[in-house]
Amino acid sequence: MKYFFRILVLSILMGCGTTKLQQIDVDSIPKTSEVSQESVAVPTEDTKSTALKRTNSKTATSEILFSDDTRVRGILNFLASDELEGRDSGSEGIEKAAQFIEGIFTQNKLAPYFDSYRDTLTNFTPTSYNMVGWIEGNDPVLKNEFILIGAHYDHIGRIEPEGGDSIANGANDNASGTTTVLELARYFGNTQTNKRSLIFVLFTAEEKGLLGSKHLAKKLKEQNLNLYLVLNYEMVGVPLVDKEYLTYASGYEKSNLAQVCNTYAGKELVGFLPTAQKFGLFQRSDNYPFYEAFNVPAHTFCTFDFTNFDQYHKVGDEADLMDFQHMAHLVNLFIPVVEGVANAPQKEIQYN
Repeated sequence: MKYFFRILVLSILMGCGTTKLQQIDVDSIPKTSEVSQESVAVPTEDTKSTALKRTNSKTATSEILFSDDTRVRGILNFLASDELEGRDSGSEGIEKAAQFIEGIFTQNKLAPYFDSYRDTLTNFTPTSYNMVGWIEGNDPVLKNEFILIGAHYDHIGRIEPEGGDSIANGANDNASGTTTVLELARYFGNTQTNKRSLIFVLFTAEEKGLLGSKHLAKKLKEQNLNLYLVLNYEMVGVPLVDKEYLTYASGYEKSNLAQVCNTYAGKELVGFLPTAQKFGLFQRSDNYPFYEAFNVPAHTFCTFDFTNFDQYHKVGDEADLMDFQHMAHLVNLFIPVVEGVANAPQKEIQYN
């Protein structure tokens, strides 16, 4: 019962995106979430009206202040807590993460894309689920085109102990990407400013060989989904160092995605990382099965460049190494990007 109370409290905390300023007492949230013990201030601005003002603007002139480090910390610290035991696919730990995601989807008015939020994998056992919610577009024509926004929420569970610790918490990989997607879902769930329809997916079994995304790509292709674009988030918990851009896109050279993103963000948000091309990262994340199945622009955004984080697939991939201000900043910059491509009269992202 204590665990389910925690899920309820955290889900409610993450769900209040458009209310007026209020103080939420978080003293009752257990230490596994490590949310600040100060009260959390919900943004005062009317998020929907702010978003509407920005919708028709080709270039963002100022960063929208929606997400913040406290909110990001609350989500990520729960997902990367020892209680979830590294979120191995099919485990009791990832089931807790799935329930948490369901709570956030529900709180923020996302509808289940299928009969429920849970998309059961047919290519993996034990039973594992992608978590899939969606927001229908508000344009009678453009709503028939879909943008998929995703990240994998699984990790590798327990591994060989180091210093008595055997839990690979997966804070950067990929509680960080999951947190980003949940914050974007919170924004659009509460504003409903998207003309095209948005599908939000948290994939499972990525660590088993992209099995969750392979399953869903095949399923949606069989249903003839009119998929326009895939935006995937992977390992965005720590900033790049000595780069003129804030994140890079895998398969950068394959489309004009970076240029469009930078126009809407009003700064160098997305750049080219030669190392990503060298190591074939385009083929190694959950964007790739959709590229193969649909032949549409499908990219992954990342801030891990092989030099700025040394805890990949180790027990040291802990929440206290994450830069929560950096993460909130990325969320806020990607809001006008997603809003822009969702509302443009024509499809702007094209393969080169």
